Amino acid sequence: MANSIFDQYTKKRLVITKNKKVLQTTYVPNALPHRVEQIDHIAAIASAALNGDQPSNIMIYGKTGTGKTAVLNYIGNELKKADEYEERCKYIYVNCEVVDTPYSVLYNIGNQIIVEDSRRIPFTGWSFEKVYYEIVNYLNTMNKVFLVVLDEVDRLIDKKGDNVFYFLAKINENLKSSKVSLIGISNNMNFMNVLEPKARSRMGGESIIFPPYTKEELEDILRERVKEAFDNDVIDDSVISYCSAIAAKSDGDARVAIDLLKTAADIAERNGDSIVTEAHVKSAKNSLEFNLISEAIKTLPSHEKIVLISIIKNHDAGINNMTTGDVYKTYTSICNTIGVTPLTQRRVGDLINELDTYGIVTASVCSFGRAGRTKVIDLTIDKSIINEFKNTNSIFKMIDAVKPPKQTHLI
Repeated sequence: MANSIFDQYTKKRLVITKNKKVLQTTYVPNALPHRVEQIDHIAAIASAALNGDQPSNIMIYGKTGTGKTAVLNYIGNELKKADEYEERCKYIYVNCEVVDTPYSVLYNIGNQIIVEDSRRIPFTGWSFEKVYYEIVNYLNTMNKVFLVVLDEVDRLIDKKGDNVFYFLAKINENLKSSKVSLIGISNNMNFMNVLEPKARSRMGGESIIFPPYTKEELEDILRERVKEAFDNDVIDDSVISYCSAIAAKSDGDARVAIDLLKTAADIAERNGDSIVTEAHVKSAKNSLEFNLISEAIKTLPSHEKIVLISIIKNHDAGINNMTTGDVYKTYTSICNTIGVTPLTQRRVGDLINELDTYGIVTASVCSFGRAGRTKVIDLTIDKSIINEFKNTNSIFKMIDAVKPPKQTHLI
């Protein structure tokens, strides 16, 4: 066998992770610590499907990494156990961050329902209405309850409006025997207020909030993962505590904790080390830092993204000592350009404070003498992260012509 550049690394590498899939953020464990209350609440509502009744629609809210997706997929697994052959109900999951157009959402849902190849929906070529009524007609040949989970549903609304959401919320009006219940998952607590009244009234249902994990709760989550992923004495308790402390500062994001542990273990393996230490976690933290901030920006709600875009536009225009008023003028100009109803200046001020909490901007109160005290805002993120955000966010392409208004405050 010929030598390759990988030989030096494969010979040095010491495999200490016995089950790597456990450290993937998509992994659904058999038990979800500190989410029993939410699981019981959702299960109590969803259980109606096993009796052939339509459960209430549900909206689930919570920041990234609070266990929303894991809990819903856990519920889906439990429904499969209770109805092994899907005779009474079927669980359907759609990630709207990936499946992000009205057509693709219906295509995805329809082809999880339709089993006959001859009736499956084509990837392109049909109108939205044709796909919708094809699904309705197919459902009318069945007598089953469908639980449709729309994860990151606010991404779909941000990009394409709430047309598809409205049609799905009213689908039961066109059904004779089958029934459909919607479960929306969103990071945005104001999601329902963004919907048009007709879609909001159709959705109805219950709301469940997933709070951020505490440091102690994150430690429990990591200990359960460590038991499954590693042999004894490979991970020290101090590593678990350190990963949890870092994640607790990132809004209690369990994904951050798990990613840190996974990356630290990978670094230890590459180094040929048999035990994961705090030094490995520090190294992992440095390598993930860029990705964490980028990911945090990607998951911002729509109006928070527009506020950040406004700050970037002002910054690029050379506006010094930027105030909330300066940001708000640019923000309202962008909202008008893209056809979005702007929030109040007070609410935009709150969003600026949230960006400050994430470490994306700084918002500090300064005195301008007779002009009084005001908040001065500046960007703190790396230029490379800003450029990545500009290149991947469609709003920037829509607002090239928007120029920040001139500053009117005294400095």
